[in-house]
Amino acid sequence: MLREYVPVLILFGVAIATALGMMVASHLLNPYRPTAQKAMPYESGMIPLGDARERFSVKFYIVAILFIIFEIETVFLIPWGVAYRELGLFGFVEMFVFVGVLLVGLIYVWKKGALEWE
Repeated sequence: MLREYVPVLILFGVAIATALGMMVASHLLNPYRPTAQKAMPYESGMIPLGDARERFSVKFYIVAILFIIFEIETVFLIPWGVAYRELGLFGFVEMFVFVGVLLVGLIYVWKKGALEWE
């Protein structure tokens, strides 16, 4: 019974030896020369200005969450569109109710002013 696991154990050993070998070779072959230029944060080639821990407006997060919610609606609409003919009238009514609930939610968010940036 132990003979069946020998190839797996050999593969496991080779994987560990390869990983350790790469780490040792990387440490030995790559000299570490820290400079001020290397220690600077990189932001798309631009010199970074200000603090990286800026506070974002809550509106940003609200719009992001609303985008995710209404994007998931699409995930449910695509399979419904593919299987529309097999579902018949019942599937049409169910999707109409689903889109209606989302529409009511969108109208509520719109009336609350969550979509306005000011």
